[in-house]
Amino acid sequence: MAWKTWELHLLLLLGLGLRSWGALPPPCESQIYCHGELLHQIQMARLFPDDKQFVDMSLSTAPDQVLQRFRELAEAHNHSIPRQQLQEFVQQHFQAVGKELQPWTPGDWKESPQFLQKISDAKLRVWAWQLNQIWKKLGKQIKPEVLSQPERFSLIYSKHPFIVPGGRFVEFYYWDSYWVMEGLLLSEMTETVKGMLQNFLDLVKTYGHIPNGGRVYYLQRSQPPLLTLMMDRYVAHTNDITFLRENIETLALELNFWTVNRTISVHSGEKSYNLNRYYVPFGGPRPRSAAALFCSVLTGDREALWAELKAGAESGWDFSSRWLVGGPNPDSLSSIRTSKLVPVDLNAFLCQAEGLMSNFYSSLGNHSQAERYRNLRAQRLAALSALLWDEQKGAWFDYDTEKGKNLEFYPSNLAPLWAGCFSDPATVDKALKYLEDSQVLTYQHGIPTSLRNTGQQWDFPNAWAPLQDLVIRGLAKSSSPRTQEVAFQLAQNWIRTNFDVYSQKSAMYEKYDISNGGQPGGGGEYEVQEGFGWTNGMALMLLDRYGDRLTSGTQMTPQVPPCLVAALMFHLLLSFLPW
Repeated sequence: MAWKTWELHLLLLLGLGLRSWGALPPPCESQIYCHGELLHQIQMARLFPDDKQFVDMSLSTAPDQVLQRFRELAEAHNHSIPRQQLQEFVQQHFQAVGKELQPWTPGDWKESPQFLQKISDAKLRVWAWQLNQIWKKLGKQIKPEVLSQPERFSLIYSKHPFIVPGGRFVEFYYWDSYWVMEGLLLSEMTETVKGMLQNFLDLVKTYGHIPNGGRVYYLQRSQPPLLTLMMDRYVAHTNDITFLRENIETLALELNFWTVNRTISVHSGEKSYNLNRYYVPFGGPRPRSAAALFCSVLTGDREALWAELKAGAESGWDFSSRWLVGGPNPDSLSSIRTSKLVPVDLNAFLCQAEGLMSNFYSSLGNHSQAERYRNLRAQRLAALSALLWDEQKGAWFDYDTEKGKNLEFYPSNLAPLWAGCFSDPATVDKALKYLEDSQVLTYQHGIPTSLRNTGQQWDFPNAWAPLQDLVIRGLAKSSSPRTQEVAFQLAQNWIRTNFDVYSQKSAMYEKYDISNGGQPGGGGEYEVQEGFGWTNGMALMLLDRYGDRLTSGTQMTPQVPPCLVAALMFHLLLSFLPW
């Protein structure tokens, strides 16, 4: 989810100036939050342990005044401002992170949603009850001044309150929100979900797409496109066809963004196929990250590298060996070539969205549009089969436009199963054999993100909730009892990991290290974060689906936090009351 400012400093160090800056536009217009000398000097001075902190701070006064005072300070110090003076400048002109947000308790939050009754294991039921409590901690509402004075904030105004991932991520994130919404719907919080959906639809109307996250420095890139699926899940829970009818054209507009801006034509034999890729043609370094990758950019085209890093961030997998396929060092970010790959998961998500749009239009009586999207889905299915499917291995693979299929293991290789974008029912059981052949099922604490340990967070030994979902729900589509049992066992493994770590730490995490018994994850550009929206949502989904069979597998021990013991006692007391 992140990105870095040190590259501009490196250009200056190398005496290259801003020769190529004009080739591509900056991430946004703000000379404080997206580009310019002020951002450069403050980030390079490393005033904060986390470089996201500065670009999330709001201004105390108008940006023109702040920029003028900065120019005066810079000129007084020959554009090399001492660190102490920079600290004083920031303290004088910026407010602490989070001042533009206020905590929000959802009005539709319920103490004991019905799905809890499906959970047979008492300890897991109490844990699920506690996960439901976390929604109140992750609720945020944007203050009115962000709407009246947007130039003072990096935060993008949203009318309705929302649930954030947690930790350093106090704004919305696009694809995170899908698994968050799944959890909220199980918690019977349909009005909260509707508000979050309306926020996203408003963003599409304003910008033509949904940004990566709710900050201006994310405006020029999106994330995996799951808005149509979010709408489908909301309508399935509420039957709110009026809301669908009012917003169907906005859903179409978002998909059109991917068609117009992210389509790539791939030739195979005498045929040409149109598929989609992650691609962000905007210049300059990412504003919100730090000076950790100097060695990655000492050579090569820096503008191209920055654009590829942004494309990697758009994928949601920032960063991963999936994208490091273009240089002599396969573990270095200097090898990133995201835009040269046709990703399995992106095209599976779009295939699913096209199918859902066809269903939506049919339900609304627009049969011509229903047929159009049905045809688009059929074309994409043919392209997935021709270019990404490997019959011998039994899975789909990212397609490198210069080298062909990337045959490394990633859970995303099974995304078409999850998305229902396959035609032969036997495909699911072939995918199970692929998992067995890859020896992925030998990991007892979750499906690894890859089998390569590059130090990047979207690689081994980390495991992420959304990727567990791709595999588990993909396998569960099989009619084979054996394949369905493997799906259940994977669900059991993941629930056990989440529960055990929660029992030790009293927290949920964005990712988990599955190499040493299951621990909070690591790697990448920042410390592992607590919260955590999509992890909570995914855990609730599994507890809802398999709650009659899942077990905690542990005895209540002194390591179990007192809050969990107290919650168990409270929950048991409630069960004896007459209501």
